[in-house]
Amino acid sequence: MSRLFEKNYPEPGAAPGHGAHAREDVGEGARACAWHYGHERLTELDADRILSGGAGDTGEGFMWLHLQGMPGPEQLRALGNAFGLHPLVLEDIRHQGQRPKVDFFDNALMVILSHPRHEQGRIELHQFSLFVAPGLIISIHGGEQDPFEPVRDRMRSANRNFNRLGAAYLAYALMDAVVDQGFPVLEEISEWLERLEDEVLERPDASTLAEIHRLRRELLVLRRQLWPARDVVARLMRDDLEPFTVELFPYLRDVHDHAIQIVDLLESYREMAATLIEAYMSAINQRSNDVMRVLTIIATIFIPLTFVVGIYGMNFDHPESPWSMPELYTYYGYPVVWLVMLGVVAGMLYFFRRRGWL
Repeated sequence: MSRLFEKNYPEPGAAPGHGAHAREDVGEGARACAWHYGHERLTELDADRILSGGAGDTGEGFMWLHLQGMPGPEQLRALGNAFGLHPLVLEDIRHQGQRPKVDFFDNALMVILSHPRHEQGRIELHQFSLFVAPGLIISIHGGEQDPFEPVRDRMRSANRNFNRLGAAYLAYALMDAVVDQGFPVLEEISEWLERLEDEVLERPDASTLAEIHRLRRELLVLRRQLWPARDVVARLMRDDLEPFTVELFPYLRDVHDHAIQIVDLLESYREMAATLIEAYMSAINQRSNDVMRVLTIIATIFIPLTFVVGIYGMNFDHPESPWSMPELYTYYGYPVVWLVMLGVVAGMLYFFRRRGWL
């Protein structure tokens, strides 16, 4: 289950950027890869050499450095020293679980998004950090699996947009891949909702209610992390800063549309999950009413029978009293009483059925 509240903030009173290298015991290090794209060709570089400050001049085009996993303190230091990253950038990378946002630093910008994945029956959210500067893209994905191989395949296929728009188009492609991951996750949630709806209508129990609450919790976590994504993309289009020029805006609008669709679906599923709670309570009440109706009918049937056997169970008899019970010594009294009681039961059942109570 996704954690609703996580500690993702620096120590109170710490200096800005202090958390970038704090807590040395956290993080096992990330896998670093680097590529250079120029003249419609993607060339792999030595990432360790780049982090050690040996990037040098890569010529025309742009460089893409990608870190897969949670960077350790030493990697963050090397990253900051190699590219002169602002301490606040390193701090946001260090403290995973940040709210999606965009920050501007001189001639560069930092974008943070949440990458949702459905893994082993639960939803996982990984932070995706993107640093964009002239001729440079740095991306950090907090998960174990690299989701950007399709982007590299497009770069290898000599897509002219990468050559024409440069690093900005790669930044768009990475953000688009992260935002679009919300669609398959929401598809899994829709199947989850359908299954729970069937359970609520057929055989609701305590485990069904617990599953509905777990689903609502997951939707709440998704909403908190996916809702701001559309504001992030809208901010990039509104500010018109390098390298996100007007020429890239049609592509950013496409990402913005996808983010809006995801938010709309998410809100619809939240309403459906809330409706499931009401349907569950109605189903439980209906089942309780059915049980009470059966018990009431049984009790109602036995009321006249109890009256009959109660009368004849008193056994008041005196040979000279005119108030003695005359049926006590009737030859066929016992079977007659049974026939009367069975007739009463049959008559009541017929009456209940005619009224639609059975």
